[in-house]
Amino acid sequence: MLRLPPYLLALALVAAACTSSDGSTALEQAASTSATTTTTTTTTTTTTTTLPPTTTTTIPRFPLSGVVQAADGSPLSSSVISIAGEEMMTGADGTFSLTVPTGTISITRPAWHSVDVEWVGEPNITITLEPRIVRAVRVSKYVAGDPEAFARLLDLADTTIVDTLVFDTKDESGAVLYESNVAAAREYGAIRPMYDPLELLAAAREHGLYTITRVVSFEDDIWVRQNPAAKLLGSWVDMRDVANWEYPLALAVEACELGFDEIQFDYVRFPAGKTGAAFNAREETDEATRVGTIQSFLAEARSLLHPLGCALSADVFGIVVSAPDDQGIGQRPEELSQVVDAVSPMVYPSHYSDGWLGFPDPNDYPAEVTAGALDDGTPRLTKPSLMRPWLQGFWWTNAQIKASIEEAEKRGVGWMIWNAPGNYSASAFPDGT
Repeated sequence: MLRLPPYLLALALVAAACTSSDGSTALEQAASTSATTTTTTTTTTTTTTTLPPTTTTTIPRFPLSGVVQAADGSPLSSSVISIAGEEMMTGADGTFSLTVPTGTISITRPAWHSVDVEWVGEPNITITLEPRIVRAVRVSKYVAGDPEAFARLLDLADTTIVDTLVFDTKDESGAVLYESNVAAAREYGAIRPMYDPLELLAAAREHGLYTITRVVSFEDDIWVRQNPAAKLLGSWVDMRDVANWEYPLALAVEACELGFDEIQFDYVRFPAGKTGAAFNAREETDEATRVGTIQSFLAEARSLLHPLGCALSADVFGIVVSAPDDQGIGQRPEELSQVVDAVSPMVYPSHYSDGWLGFPDPNDYPAEVTAGALDDGTPRLTKPSLMRPWLQGFWWTNAQIKASIEEAEKRGVGWMIWNAPGNYSASAFPDGT
């Protein structure tokens, strides 16, 4: 057998598949050149492997546009549209437009029920969301800190139409009721732990409950004692200074990140009563300035909370939904409802002056006073903001509490019951689910 020199063998391997113009292979030519006395016929078999062609699959995308609205056809701005890993937010008119693959569209909006829609490629769709109608009881700090008392509230929710719990994370004294990481709360010595929010929120979720927390905004005795520069008068913080917004807003953001579904600002106003009179005697402010200050604070809160998925609500005096002006405290339903998801007037008949609505003692007329406040206030709200009053859960019989709740139910609005120690009876709530 003919043995090729190494260099010729290498050459042959490289050019094995090549042939010369006379049809001989490179290997044959190499062998012929090397052999002088012996003629050898070499047959070379070349195997060619054919790979399948590379195929790139492109998922087809289609134009999608539509509108998100309430049942009455009013547009729902700030609704988040999610599909195939892409998101966009509806504009002021509730509309959206994007180009995406077909699939499941998820639509979410704080304070409204989310929906999923299967989209098969139609170019225009209309999506209707339903508002979250809250039926709530307040969880006082004492109840939150007492496992047995809190368990009783969960049992109450399981057996009545109650579907929401309202906690406090910063109360009227200025105390922050959990181990907050907000620097100002620690600096002012405001942390007075009463409960573990993560533990209680987990329990609430297990029972299918919506959760709200109150953040008292501008009355804070702890804050003004530790930081006199922030003081307006008495125990009130100067809400006109935007630097003083940072602390309550930081607490609100932290509460949202802890897992509360909604942040409710209380004492989000100028002072009333004797403190308010003293302030107005010292510094005159016009209504536009007062209302604009409170509205701007809440608008800033919304810009922080909505991207995190939390709803925003504000407590207001019950009188302001029936009065034409801001009552000197910077709260008017028209302006506030433009920037919050729910307006919560404190409709406590015991707090109304004798003679209100012609009643010698309004506290004796729970249904009538509640109905009057809701009928006065609801038409004044800017859609899609919701009416959700605080109703009186003290100084009344269970029958009176129930009568007040039923007026809210008749009007299709949510409600929250205020009872400081957290004493509730199932007989105070209407039947139904």
